[in-house]
Amino acid sequence: MSDDTLRIEDAVNETCPWSGKPIAADSLTLYRGAVVGFCNPGCRDKFEAAIRHFEDALQVRRAESAQNSE
Repeated sequence: MSDDTLRIEDAVNETCPWSGKPIAADSLTLYRGAVVGFCNPGCRDKFEAAIRHFEDALQVRRAESAQNSE
């Protein structure tokens, strides 16, 4: 499912996790197979950046752990 086919009625939430405001149809993303809504594209983009940050940090930690166990 691409971002342009995400539907507000499929969102797992009704309010933005950042602001608490109602979600908007132009501010949806897919996270772990579920549609998550935000009140505006800025909040959605902030969420996506946070996910990337944590995923990158986890990859670094896994690589370090693998090197230490060799």
